[in-house]
Amino acid sequence: MPTIDPVAYLRGISPFHALPAALFEAVAGKLEVGLFEKGTRLGRVGGEPLAHLYVIRKGAVHIERDGQTLQVLEEGEAFGYTSLITGKATLDVYVDEDLLAYRIPAEVFHLLLADASFAGHFAGQLSERLKASLEHSPVATFQPDLAMPVGQLLRGPPVWVAPETTVAEAARVMSAAGISSVLVRTEPPGIVTDRDFRNRVLAGGLGSDVPVTRVFSRPLLTVAAETPIYQVWTELLDARVHHLPVTRDGTVIGVLTSTDILRSTAQGPVAVLRSVEGLESRGSLGGYSTRVTEMVAALLAGGLDPMAIAGLVARLNDALLRRLLHWAVADLGAPPAPFAWIAFGSEGRMEQTLLTDQDNALVYADEGSGHREWFQAFAALVNGDLEKAGFPPCPGGYMAVAWHGTLTEWTERFTGWTDVPTPQALLVASIFFDYRKVGGDLDLEPLDRIVVAAAGKPVFLRLLARDALQARPPPQLLLRLRGASSTVDLKASGIRPIVGLARRYALEAGSRARSTIERLQAAQRAGLLDEDALATMTEAYRFLLGLRLRLQLGMTAAGMPLTSTIALSSLSAIERSRVKDAFGAIRDWQDAAADRFHVDF
Repeated sequence: MPTIDPVAYLRGISPFHALPAALFEAVAGKLEVGLFEKGTRLGRVGGEPLAHLYVIRKGAVHIERDGQTLQVLEEGEAFGYTSLITGKATLDVYVDEDLLAYRIPAEVFHLLLADASFAGHFAGQLSERLKASLEHSPVATFQPDLAMPVGQLLRGPPVWVAPETTVAEAARVMSAAGISSVLVRTEPPGIVTDRDFRNRVLAGGLGSDVPVTRVFSRPLLTVAAETPIYQVWTELLDARVHHLPVTRDGTVIGVLTSTDILRSTAQGPVAVLRSVEGLESRGSLGGYSTRVTEMVAALLAGGLDPMAIAGLVARLNDALLRRLLHWAVADLGAPPAPFAWIAFGSEGRMEQTLLTDQDNALVYADEGSGHREWFQAFAALVNGDLEKAGFPPCPGGYMAVAWHGTLTEWTERFTGWTDVPTPQALLVASIFFDYRKVGGDLDLEPLDRIVVAAAGKPVFLRLLARDALQARPPPQLLLRLRGASSTVDLKASGIRPIVGLARRYALEAGSRARSTIERLQAAQRAGLLDEDALATMTEAYRFLLGLRLRLQLGMTAAGMPLTSTIALSSLSAIERSRVKDAFGAIRDWQDAAADRFHVDF
């Protein structure tokens, strides 16, 4: 066995890596090395409580209670903290493989509990431990430019004009001040921008002597000065604007432009949005996937929450899709009836991070039933352009080119799936009930009503619950560094079970929520989930989604095909421990749901 520096090893793992120097020196001065043969019993229920915290360097132990194995611990994982915190011996600990462990005496351990981060690692609730875990992953800490209050980006106070100011006069004011917008003193106040001059004055054939109130926008969409930049991105993308007045204590103190944001975060979504808006032809679609991947990598390295990243990616994909719809209409002529382009799957839930298979469909008003060829050609163009942009075709064929029809046909489909829940109907419903309109003018309220009405379909709900419970994480006892269960599929074993069960809970609650976390929150508000389950499943989902994203970015950088399957040995000790924690929590939640929904009835 090679020589190992115990102090250096301990300093490199969580939570010891974050200890202040003075506290860590207390550990280093008292650290012991222990060697224990296979079969050694280190702890006994009802016996003397353990006098050390053990950190495993080599080998494995298993923990029992009442003869039942609860956990198997391996390299980098710790045990003994329950006994040290409670002062009681409530578990049996056995050495499974010859063990090399670093031991920290009880008095030093209790000294370290004065550090809140250290104490939280061992004593915090599972949801808090999962929440903190990605912060200890090998990514950088949160970058200041992402968290910077937008008020710091302002270059000067706002410029105002009177309501009677003409377009020509406003343009001269903007030119003299070197700005691209002015605020208008109306009640409520408004804003006029250089884009308004191009799109509403010149394109509209208006003269320069018209008042700005003919072409301005109000009420103002504002953002508070203390809002961090990464939240402002969402505001810009959702509102599809390029100017945001900034307020402090209700007063406008300046106007932020998308260019200001772009200067401060060159790898943020505003830069990608600019590239989408600048697309001139289908020939330039090829770089979109690369730009999104680079942005995602930069944001994750900056410490941005994976769910926030997914929301930004979805908004950029929506902007691209609207561009593609515009091109298709330009090619084929005006639509013969109003339509709605819908996305489902992770894109429908706004939880997609890297670009994956297409999942979309097309709904059009009933008066379009005699023009199916137009909508078929329209769907084929858009699906083809999405593929050029980096969205592969769906292997299951769930794409608009195959799934399109009138609103009446779609309402009949949705109703049929809930009224006659065959296995195929449950499969399709679990896909399409994540739908989200991303383009077009057709109102989909009839479909929304069917989704809400599913709360009154007990047979459908029971069978949907049974279907959602088919995907289960592997038992913790099988998750080992070596052997048949040394690899896990984060999507199939963790992400998909949460998504499926959250969808089922939200339907019972009569919620229109689409995102997984919003569905969990709706279930909790309806009394279907307690607060602890909500917190634990929310953080388990965030943790698994973020871990999968980080691993897939590594695969992308290495030129490897993307997969959700990872080797446990490739994870840090804290990540392995939290994967086991998350999987265990998901199985417990599924067991409780199986009883609640009577899935065996």
